[in-house]
Amino acid sequence: MAAEAAGAFRRTAIERSDQRVAWERTDQAFFAAGACHILAWTCRELYPERSIEVVAVRPAAELQVFHAYALWNGWAFDHSGWNPEPQLLAVNADFEGHPLERVRITVDLAQFCAEHHHRRPDQYWRDPLPRAREYVGRYHPPWTQHPTGENDLRARVLP
Repeated sequence: MAAEAAGAFRRTAIERSDQRVAWERTDQAFFAAGACHILAWTCRELYPERSIEVVAVRPAAELQVFHAYALWNGWAFDHSGWNPEPQLLAVNADFEGHPLERVRITVDLAQFCAEHHHRRPDQYWRDPLPRAREYVGRYHPPWTQHPTGENDLRARVLP
């Protein structure tokens, strides 16, 4: 799946005010806007043998980040699967209509949520962690190779 802008999935007013309505969105919409940080930390936790970072973006010169993603060796993982980070940054900057600044996140999930006004896992309508684990599992990470030597970035079909 090609990188898609997180802003294309922004929550509506009702989705922002009603956690059940927000929960009932598609997985991609849920993890693009409203739970991207949960997905990023889950990705990192599922691959402890890899040096996966959590990175976020914000409009240049602003303090508040609006999208978080996991990063490994130049590959970004978010709601649109694994994509080269420059591609992810470009589609988001194009959608937002202004330059973005990437920010390495060096704190844990709880501190990130407190500092950036994001929900902790226990603040969702239901526990988002199993949903995030399943979503991460749909995508082959870039260190998984095809017999041809090419990276498989397509979604896996789950039984």
